[in-house]
Amino acid sequence: MDLVILASQSVSRRAMLDAAGVTYQAIPAHVDEGALKAALLAEGQGPSNIADALAELKALKVSRANPAALVIGSDSLVSVEGKLFDKPENRVAAADHLAQFSDSEMVLTSAVVVAEAGRIMWRHVDQARLQVRPLSTAFITAYLDGEWPTIAGCVGCFRIEGPGVQLFTHIKGDHYTVLGMPLLPLLELLRARGAMPS
Repeated sequence: MDLVILASQSVSRRAMLDAAGVTYQAIPAHVDEGALKAALLAEGQGPSNIADALAELKALKVSRANPAALVIGSDSLVSVEGKLFDKPENRVAAADHLAQFSDSEMVLTSAVVVAEAGRIMWRHVDQARLQVRPLSTAFITAYLDGEWPTIAGCVGCFRIEGPGVQLFTHIKGDHYTVLGMPLLPLLELLRARGAMPS
């Protein structure tokens, strides 16, 4: 079987692969996501292209150092009314993000890319739409009392598998895309490559 590497230390992505029974190693890519995102935004690129490019950057960085492996890169972006949001830098920023999300549709874009021998050999991008209910200041404070700093690394300020589900009235899209990586197409690719039993 091919060696599989996840170019990330993301807790949610590791949990997805663990639960699915994928044998892999996790190696963080340590790339400058901010610089690439800023350059792509300056070019007028949208969330799908930016998430895909960030996932590609991570996969290629780790693949070049591990050419015999199948390297998975993944990234997620949150946008509301066309505005992209980064991970909150602190609790105050998280509260501000949540206030901006309130009573709006959040678009969550997740990309997954697989590289081998320093070249991209497969990619998939998906979107989910999450309707955020009106959030009171009291709710946001109580929510962050329980969830901060656990959600500090979450671009949408939520864990859908935890109290973050309280933010939404309905969700359209794949559950794994919401978690941060389109898992089912990735599993198909891993099976086709013999990295998992078929």
